[in-house]
Amino acid sequence: MTGREGGAALTPPPGESPIVVLVRPQMAQNIGTVARAMANGGLFHLRIVAPRDGWPQEVAYRAASGADRILDAATIHETVDDALADCQRVFATCPRPRHVIIPVRTARAAAEDLREINARGLRAAILFGPERAGLENEDMARADTLVRYPLNPAHMSLNLAQAVMILSYEWWMAEEPTPPRALMTNETRVATKGELEGFLNRLTGELDACGFLDNLPKRPGMVRNLRHLFQRGEVTEQELRTLHGVVTELSRGRVARGGPAAPATAVDPQIDG
Repeated sequence: MTGREGGAALTPPPGESPIVVLVRPQMAQNIGTVARAMANGGLFHLRIVAPRDGWPQEVAYRAASGADRILDAATIHETVDDALADCQRVFATCPRPRHVIIPVRTARAAAEDLREINARGLRAAILFGPERAGLENEDMARADTLVRYPLNPAHMSLNLAQAVMILSYEWWMAEEPTPPRALMTNETRVATKGELEGFLNRLTGELDACGFLDNLPKRPGMVRNLRHLFQRGEVTEQELRTLHGVVTELSRGRVARGGPAAPATAVDPQIDG
C-alpha cells in the first residue's frame, strides 16, 4: 500500500504498451488484483468486457492495493469486438489450443513480441478469459497469437491475477536492466587476489607455527584445500579483515601459552591491526 489517497502515481508509459482485456470477469475483487499485477509489471491500459457484477465496484479498489489509477482509467465494453476495435495485434491466453493453426508463444516469447510490436507504434491487446472457464473459442478466434504458460502438467490452475502477473512480469523483464546475478557487498568490495594471497600466506605461516601442518607428506594437499576453500567464492575485503583478526587472536593465545610465534613475514601489517 502506498498510504496516499488515490493510490500510487501511476501513469501510462509513452507510446504504445499492451492492453489487458478481461473478458467477462466474474468478481470485482479479481479485477482489482489484476490492476495490482499490472502496476507491478509496468502495464497501465485495462479494458473490461461485460463484467458480471457491473462497474465500478469498491471492492476492486480495495483489492488493487494502490493501483487505483489503472482502475480509474479502465474502459468498459459490451463485446470483445468493441474492446479490440482499435487494436492491430491481439494475443489470447489459452491453456490447451486445439484444432487450430496459429502461432503459439510462451509468456516470455509473447512479451518479447509485444515489445517489438509496440516499438513499431502498433497497438496490441492480450485477452484473458473468465475465472471459471477461460476464453471461449469465439473469443480466441479474434486473436492472431495464442499464449501458453508451460507449468506443472499435473496442476496448471491459475487465477486471473496470477495469469496477468506472469505476463506483466515477463513484459517488464524483457527490458529490465537489473543484472540476473549479483553479489551485494554494501560498503565493502570483493577482495583482490593479492589481498587474498596475503591472508593465505599468513594463515599458512600460523598453521606451521602451531604444528597443524607438521605432516610434511600431507602438507601440500592441506594447503591446497585451504586455498580452494577461500578461492571458491568472492571473499570481500571486510571478510578478510575479520579473518585476519581471528588469526591474530588465535596467535596471541598460542604465544601467551608459551607456543612459538609465526614468522614475521606471514603477517600483513596493512590489514592486521
